[in-house]
Amino acid sequence: MSAPQDSSHHSNLGISGRIARAFLTTEITPLLALTGLLLGLFAVLVTPREEEPQINVTFANVFIPFPGATPEEVEALVTNPAEQIASEIEGVEHIYSTSSPGLSTLTVRFKVGEPRTDAIVRLYNAFYANSDWLPQNLGVGQPLIKPKGIDDVPIAALTLWSKNTETTNSDLLSVARELQTQLQRVPGTRDIDIIGGADKALRILFDPERMAAFGLALDDLRRALGAANRSDAAGAIVSDNREMLVQAGDFLLTTEEVADLVVGVYQGAPVFLRDVASVSLGADQPSQYVTHGFGSAADHNHKKNSGRYPAITLSIAKKPGENAVDVAEQVIARVEQLRGISVPDAIQVNVTRNYGATAEDKAQTLIKKLIFATLSVIILVLLTLGKREAIVVGAAVIVTLAITLFASWAWGFTLNRVSLFALIFSIGILVDDAIVVVENIHRHMSQGKLSLNEAIPLAVDEVGGPTILATFTVIAALLPMAFVSGLMGPYMLPIPINASTGMLISLAVAFMFTPWLYRRLFAKVNHTAANSGEETQSHSNKFLPFFTRIMNPLLKREAGKKARLWLLGGILALITASIGLVVVQAVMLKMLPFDNKSEFQIVVDMPEGTPLENTQTVLQALADKLETIPEVTDYQLYAGTAAPINFNGLVRQNYLRRAPHMGEIQVNLLDKNLRQRKSHEIALAARELLADTAKAMNANVKVVEVPPGPPVLSPLVAEIYGMD
Repeated sequence: MSAPQDSSHHSNLGISGRIARAFLTTEITPLLALTGLLLGLFAVLVTPREEEPQINVTFANVFIPFPGATPEEVEALVTNPAEQIASEIEGVEHIYSTSSPGLSTLTVRFKVGEPRTDAIVRLYNAFYANSDWLPQNLGVGQPLIKPKGIDDVPIAALTLWSKNTETTNSDLLSVARELQTQLQRVPGTRDIDIIGGADKALRILFDPERMAAFGLALDDLRRALGAANRSDAAGAIVSDNREMLVQAGDFLLTTEEVADLVVGVYQGAPVFLRDVASVSLGADQPSQYVTHGFGSAADHNHKKNSGRYPAITLSIAKKPGENAVDVAEQVIARVEQLRGISVPDAIQVNVTRNYGATAEDKAQTLIKKLIFATLSVIILVLLTLGKREAIVVGAAVIVTLAITLFASWAWGFTLNRVSLFALIFSIGILVDDAIVVVENIHRHMSQGKLSLNEAIPLAVDEVGGPTILATFTVIAALLPMAFVSGLMGPYMLPIPINASTGMLISLAVAFMFTPWLYRRLFAKVNHTAANSGEETQSHSNKFLPFFTRIMNPLLKREAGKKARLWLLGGILALITASIGLVVVQAVMLKMLPFDNKSEFQIVVDMPEGTPLENTQTVLQALADKLETIPEVTDYQLYAGTAAPINFNGLVRQNYLRRAPHMGEIQVNLLDKNLRQRKSHEIALAARELLADTAKAMNANVKVVEVPPGPPVLSPLVAEIYGMD
């Protein structure tokens, strides 16, 4: 039963005092707080955990074939009209094009935040509605449009290799295809691509002399092969009250069937293909090489492995909205189940990428820091106000964070390092409202003039106006960050949205839940005794002598003038010194600090025309140097193709790097907790280590780190305009 309230104390209450009074004694207040806690727990359980924020980067590659045309002809007849078509699409920001022999490649990039489905539909409509612009009578093929987005980045990569010299690349490819089929059944998986390996091919080597002796030409053999290797539906036959489908012809399935194919007649006798050609089945000419190797730190993750082995890599992407942690764990668990069944004992499967584990690690690290920040605030209040006040502030912060996490999930954000950083960043701001309210109630009760029910609304009302003003001032300072354009805008969006939402929630909690909990905890406390010195003396006045000794000399009008000038001079000196650190480059200015990743890439470009084998030789030479770096656990060499892309590779379109003169090295490092150097320091050391080898072998080598923020095409991009 609440005590009667004196209406004279509440007749002029403002909005904050009225809210506090309305929720002070009602039983719905704890129910609302409990609901907020449960919603926060629900959000933690269902919110997808990812390493990076989900940025809606919508773009697509358009491939238009023009067989036999030179780059100049491709540009004039295909690329220029295609650019005109793409430029008329609403929402397109940039168009990049490349004209190469027989192929025009366009990259159509939409504005950041453009709805993916609508943008791709407009792109398809534009090209197919204007297909008459392209000169198809000259042999130009239909445009092939491949949309790309953040979910095309693989969250896991599996590398298959074997120490057994009898295991061929074809064996690895067969196992990889079986794994590909099995992993497609894992819930949440999307694109599973195979990198490396060469398909089997049937080779037919013609003997010109024997063909001439039998009076056969290549066209005769081509027609014979085409006619024999086909199967057509020939209708149906009804017999005995049953209908049977008739299939005419059959496909060639074995080498013997191809060799026994009749390709002509000579002097009344059939001429078989084996009579004029040799037929063999074997691996196709490789267009890419993948090699798996081990570094100096391999013993930390593998048992005494060393050397390099032919390999094949499986890259696994997830569906939009799926939890990267869960999908990656299920993929790895499925592979373990298939060992000895689909994966022979002679073939090893190494997890060479697991963004689910890194996302979980970052989320757990930031959650621990969030808990640490919350406990620090509670301890500070405990030391300055008292244990009951600390309980009130701690409960208010926990309820605020729980509801903010639910609001973040409702906004569509994932649990990633940016969204969690926003909560850590705002923890000092979120706690202010509760502390101000609790401290003022504490002050009123220390005076011992009013009961709890009378003092709490008055105390809240006194600080309500300034608290509301301070809250919206902070929101006004943070919210403009939500309107930053480009990739940085959506990347940093969780900070202003989560922090601003948290501020509003903390204000509501301070006016509704904090007064109710204070009343419950202090209902049986003898405030008269507290005023006489029991608890107030132990907390409120503990630091009074310290602050009195510091502040009194500054507050005196004349005697404190010199002290105030010294204080001003000290502040200006510190500001000047801090700016000087930047001038002398003791402190480097950066948008975001380097992240301590467990990977980096090496991108290699050889002169055009370099054979695939030469590119592989260069990668091997660079790998020899990488093996001397003590933190390297393993690496993968990709000659003639690209490594599994990350977010940086997606924006830079590394997946298009498929040519004999191109190569990449994926370098994996020890876990950051097991090494002293950060990944940036290791990458700088690798750059110096590889420089001499790259120069000696005429290779353009770039050490590429995963950027701490949204990636860009290049650190420096120039746009050149001129007359056509």
